[in-house]
Amino acid sequence: MHIRGDHAELAVGGRLDVRSAADARTALHSALDDGHGDLVLDLTGLDSWDATGLGVIMGAHRRAGRTGRRLVLRGVPPQMQRLLVATRLHRILAIEGGLEAESLPGSDPQAADLCISCGNVTVRW
Repeated sequence: MHIRGDHAELAVGGRLDVRSAADARTALHSALDDGHGDLVLDLTGLDSWDATGLGVIMGAHRRAGRTGRRLVLRGVPPQMQRLLVATRLHRILAIEGGLEAESLPGSDPQAADLCISCGNVTVRW
C-alpha cells in the first residue's frame, strides 16, 4: 500500500488491509490533524481492501468530524461501491458524485451482510 498527497488530498494505492492499516491510519490522522476543510481520499489506485481497511476509513471519517473536517471518497472502485451500498455506509460517508444502489449491477446486500457478519471481508477487483 502507498499513500501520497498532503493535508487536502491523499491518493491510496495497492492493498488496504491488516498489514497496511497502521501506516494508513497514521497518514490519514496526520493529514486530518494538520489541514482544514475537506480531505479528499482518492481510491482510484486501490487494488483491494479488507474489513480492517474499511475500519481505517470509518475511523478517519469519525476523526474528520471531530476535527471539523469532512472525509470525501473519490474514485471508489465498483467492488468497493457495492460493499458500501450493501452495508449502507454510502449513506454515512461523503462520496464524490454519490452512489446509488440501483446503479450498481450485481449488488447483493444479503450476501455482503453474511460475509461481514462472519468477519471475513475481502474485496478484490
